[in-house]
Amino acid sequence: MIKRLFDIVFALLLLIAFSGILVLTWLISAWATRSGGIFLQQRIGQYGKPFTIIKLKTMRFLAADTDQVKAIIPPVSAFFRKYKLDELPQLINILIGQMSFVGPRPDIPGYYDKLIGDERKILELKPGLTSEASIKYSNEEEILKNIPNPEKFNDEVIFPDKIKMNLHYYYNRSFIGDLKVIFNTLLRFC
Repeated sequence: MIKRLFDIVFALLLLIAFSGILVLTWLISAWATRSGGIFLQQRIGQYGKPFTIIKLKTMRFLAADTDQVKAIIPPVSAFFRKYKLDELPQLINILIGQMSFVGPRPDIPGYYDKLIGDERKILELKPGLTSEASIKYSNEEEILKNIPNPEKFNDEVIFPDKIKMNLHYYYNRSFIGDLKVIFNTLLRFC
């Protein structure tokens, strides 16, 4: 109950305090990506229920000479990604109860929804804007960029480590622990 109240109050305060930044980053994102500036994607939420995550769009897609499409990340979008400004719209997901400030990062279908046994306890948690695992793997794109088979490395190394960390959170979660994760997140990105 305290966690949900904290989520509502803090998300509302941040949305009000950062509304100007949110609008400005949205407009810049729309201009840089030549789109509406908003990225919506299905993610797996609490109890395995899908929900739509809200982010700023950071990729622009160009048609190549063939039937392929090339994705580019404009420099301003790279800045938004580095400092997680593209995540600001998720305050709306938190406010409406689909996410929390702290919890396992919501993943696309095919990962958390496929967990079995004790690992499924992670699905009892509301997905979060941040977690110890998201702090540890805040540079996941950079890590995977230098790996010959990034999908295999993610599936065999990174994702199992995230599961281990998220299970540790499940069994040891507390309001004070959440505040520490938020503080560590701010230290990492500010």
